Amino acid sequence: MIQPTYTAALYLRLSKDDGFAERESMSIDTQREMLTRYCKDHNIIVYDIYADDGFTGLKTDRPPFQRMIEDVENHKVTCVITKDQSRLGRNHLEIDYYMEIFFPVRNIRYIAITDNVDTLNAATLDIAPFRNLLNDMYSQDVSKKVKSALKTRQMQGKFIGTTAPYGYK
Repeated sequence: MIQPTYTAALYLRLSKDDGFAERESMSIDTQREMLTRYCKDHNIIVYDIYADDGFTGLKTDRPPFQRMIEDVENHKVTCVITKDQSRLGRNHLEIDYYMEIFFPVRNIRYIAITDNVDTLNAATLDIAPFRNLLNDMYSQDVSKKVKSALKTRQMQGKFIGTTAPYGYK
């Protein structure tokens, strides 16, 4: 039996909240290397690489993400690959929609490498909705902790801005 050839959209994302600017670029590079190596090892053709560096995963209005979705709708790709499900996004309702409705209706194979998700194998999808929910809850938890830490610093009278105005230390 002949294996179908897939043309993949490699989607990379690193949130501005995931680390420092220097580390972000390295993480994007690491994701790019991991995904291209996976494609090479599995005879998948890379159509394009879509990288959202510094965007939150809670919304899908990220420019490269939307460009990737347009390419899916225009039948330019037959597969979407991410490092893990949280890279696709962290809003569980939106990501569940893409994984359970949008991609299947368009016969798009979705692979999340480190989460061991591949829509060709239904058994790998059993826990996927729960993982999406946990990814969403993680973002909400981090947001609460950051806001709490900032409020504590404010109550202590500490400076919480990024830089002092011109002429002040």
